[in-house]
Amino acid sequence: MKNSIIIYIRQTVKLSRYLGLTILLTSMFSVSQAQVPAPQQDRPIVLKGAVIHTLTGPSIENGILLMENGKITAVGNDIQIPENAIVKELDGRHIYPALIHGRNLMGLTEIGQVQVTSDFSELGTINPNVRAETAYHPASTHIGVAAASGIGVTVITPSGGLISGLSAAMFTDGWTWDQMILKAPVGLVVNWPNMLNNRNLSQQLNELQEAFDKARRYHHARNASDSHPIDIRWEAMRPVFDGEQTVFLQANEISQIQAAISWAEKENIRIVLTGARDAGYIAKQLAEKNIPVMVGGVIGGPARQWEFYGEAYALPAKLYRARVNFFIAGDMGTASAYRLPHHAAAAVAFGLPEDEAIKAITLYAAQILGLDDQMGSLEPGKDASIIVTDGNPLEFSTRVELMFLQGRQIDLYSKHQQLYDKYQIKQEQVR
Repeated sequence: MKNSIIIYIRQTVKLSRYLGLTILLTSMFSVSQAQVPAPQQDRPIVLKGAVIHTLTGPSIENGILLMENGKITAVGNDIQIPENAIVKELDGRHIYPALIHGRNLMGLTEIGQVQVTSDFSELGTINPNVRAETAYHPASTHIGVAAASGIGVTVITPSGGLISGLSAAMFTDGWTWDQMILKAPVGLVVNWPNMLNNRNLSQQLNELQEAFDKARRYHHARNASDSHPIDIRWEAMRPVFDGEQTVFLQANEISQIQAAISWAEKENIRIVLTGARDAGYIAKQLAEKNIPVMVGGVIGGPARQWEFYGEAYALPAKLYRARVNFFIAGDMGTASAYRLPHHAAAAVAFGLPEDEAIKAITLYAAQILGLDDQMGSLEPGKDASIIVTDGNPLEFSTRVELMFLQGRQIDLYSKHQQLYDKYQIKQEQVR
């Protein structure tokens, strides 16, 4: 009898904990209003009287931008406006391409301390077949916050292990993950081993090499015979060996970067260096080898005691002066994704020209990520994915007033705005 009572109590405690967690999660997810996804564009939209920053040419004062069927069809000062068009007078506002966040956990994790809300890594160290887009949570409150800050697309990136999986470029608006895909996959994510960890270094390098050797042999076998048994892990890597898919190679420390570059050259694969904290020290080598760089967070302290306090802030300017192809990706953490323009602004304070900083989160990001046929600049034929602001998007005081993604006007009411409105009411009650 005593044992039965103990078992009953334990089961009751477990149930109460489960119910408590369920209530907690429910309350957390219902506190803020998620965006209401926008319908498809069904009429031409004209934006008039704005300063249009095309990013591929001079800015157009008092310009007109025409969007039809999700595409930009005309940009200039003298454009014939369709009779059935929706016309928005912008009175000197600014039009820029929607911002691109090149590396983030957006939609893959919601609450860091609640494990069941995170799905960005898999067990094991070799997972090339993992597709990040299938875990993307469209109702994440972080997505709305990012959109309200001008981010139209985020490249969600799996993490963990040596080969994490395939990243995907996702819109910050939509009902389901498959509707929100701009491009998937974007590339294969590989994490170069820590060169300072001698205990595990040899084992990890051997494991990584073995994976690529197996994948390459599988690729040759599949090319030779379609009847060769399919292995989903190595199948996912075949475009890498055909030169059709980029490897996003995470490496921060100098020895990591140099070893990773040598390995990539031996393997004859196309890479983008990501993270790249020490890239400034070997910028000349990166430029000579034409290796693009995805700069991680610009806002941050030095990695070593002897380094200049603004080493991270100055990295984009160093890469720019060395003629390295680069863009700025900002924070990996989903809750901080909205800070992307702040990272670019910080780089300006340490020597990066302002127009280059804006391109580093739009045009250059699109080019290096393989999205420039659709995004990154304001030109006829490209997607109508734009933002309308009341000033320079790198300024803290600038507000994003409108966003269009493929011609759809996006709901910008986010969790941050909701909390602001809530506590405004509190202040009024206190008075």
